Amino acid sequence: MTTIVIIDYGSGNVRSVGRALSSSAASCGLALSTTVTSDPDLIRRADRIVLPGVGHFADCVDGLRSRTGVVDAMTEAVFVRGAPFLGICVGMQLLADVGREDVERPGLGWISGAVERIEPDKPALPVPHMGWNTLSLAAPHPVLDRLGGEPHVYFTHSYAFTPANPADIAAVTDYGGAITSAVARDNLFGAQFHPEKSQQTGQKVLANFLNWRP
Repeated sequence: MTTIVIIDYGSGNVRSVGRALSSSAASCGLALSTTVTSDPDLIRRADRIVLPGVGHFADCVDGLRSRTGVVDAMTEAVFVRGAPFLGICVGMQLLADVGREDVERPGLGWISGAVERIEPDKPALPVPHMGWNTLSLAAPHPVLDRLGGEPHVYFTHSYAFTPANPADIAAVTDYGGAITSAVARDNLFGAQFHPEKSQQTGQKVLANFLNWRP
C-alpha cells in the first residue's frame, strides 16, 4: 500500500487532486491510501507528497508557513527520506527562491529561480494563460513518459517559474514565448499545468508519478 499525503494549507483544490490520484492508481492497479492533511507526523511518514496550489503566490506561501511544522516535515520527508514530491500550479511555483506576484515573497528555495508575470510577445494573447496548450519536453523524464506526440494539458496562471538552471526545466509551453510548464530535480517534480483537469494526459502524468522511483 502506497501512502500519499496531499498538503492542506488552505489553498488548492485538494479534493479534486485526491480523486484524480485515486483514479490514476486504480487504472494502473496500485493500492493507494490518500490523506489530505496538515499533520506534520503524517507528512513526515508519507511515501509520496503532493503540494497543490491555486491563487496568489504570497497568500499560498504564507498559508503554508502558518501551518506549524508542515514545511519542516515536508523537508524531512523529501530531503532526508527521499519521498517523491509533486507540486501542482502554485505548488510548483513555491519551489522557487522567490515569487514576485504584486509583492516579493521568498519561496521554499528547493529549486533555484524566480516566479514572475507572464509577458507574451504577442499583445493579443491574454493573461492569465488559461485553457489547453501543448507540452514540449525539454528532456526525457519518467513522470512525462508515454504522453503521446503532442500532449495537451490544462493551464490557468498569470505567473510562471523560471529556474536559474535550465537543466531543471522538464517541459515548456509556447505562449508568446516559452514558459516553463514542468520542473524536475532528483525526487522533485513540479507541473505548472493541472493534471487533475487534463483528462487522459493528466491521468497518465499522475499514474507516472505514482510509479516513479527516483
